[in-house]
Amino acid sequence: MPRKKQTVQTQKRQKTYAAGEMTGEAAKVKPKGVFRIFDNYALFAVIGGAGLIGGLLLSVILGGGTSTVDGNDVRGEGVIRTTPEAGETVEPSDTGASSNIKQYGAPPPMTIDPAKSYTATIKTANGDIVVALDPEAAPDAVNNFVFLANDGYYDGSTFFRVVADESGTLRFAQAGDPTATGSGGPGYELPYEETDIPFTAGTLAMAKPQGADAANNGSQFFFTLTDEPTLEQQYTAFGQITSGLEVVESFEPRDAQTMQDPPPGVLIESIEIVEA
Repeated sequence: MPRKKQTVQTQKRQKTYAAGEMTGEAAKVKPKGVFRIFDNYALFAVIGGAGLIGGLLLSVILGGGTSTVDGNDVRGEGVIRTTPEAGETVEPSDTGASSNIKQYGAPPPMTIDPAKSYTATIKTANGDIVVALDPEAAPDAVNNFVFLANDGYYDGSTFFRVVADESGTLRFAQAGDPTATGSGGPGYELPYEETDIPFTAGTLAMAKPQGADAANNGSQFFFTLTDEPTLEQQYTAFGQITSGLEVVESFEPRDAQTMQDPPPGVLIESIEIVEA
């Protein structure tokens, strides 16, 4: 009898186990129900790999990814997020926000010639506004405006803030923020440039927080609709309306931060730049 028992033990030790199969006392405990997949190593590996791939794909879809240029932020290049294509007209939402939002790593490089003249035609739903830019007085502001306009940054955005005084006379019309909140921008700021351009009706200037030393917002601008001499040496003026002042005067007052139900902002369809 002992000899026969020894033979049985030898046969057990020589048994070849498949991948994932257990030995000894653990082999007596068998998973039940759905937990049987853990008893099949190959099947469990396939399911685990599929779950990992699915999770990665889901994170990419929800996260939107990140775009870089040669791994570095390049001045005026490296759009992180953009929709839709430049030049495409986008209907504004009820809040006046645009779907055309771009972010850049830094301000654009200087590409304009201050000795040349630049004209911007702002095409709006209410008509065209023609502006003579002044690159000699404010080269940084004009260069930045030309770059953003040519890149379609303003397309589909609105004049999100139109301010009137107590008598109902319009004083300012502000645009250049695709989020229509007053706090949006292209991802950078511009240095304040002091100019001698008088703030008369139709003056184009860069928006910025109050304070003479504060930096300019990278994209927001406003038109004055009345003479505003108190703004001189505080805001960077860089152009003047030559045609279409009546278009801006047709805007309805609106301010999403102070009005309960403001009217839709006037849509900017595109801005065309002409160099001469």
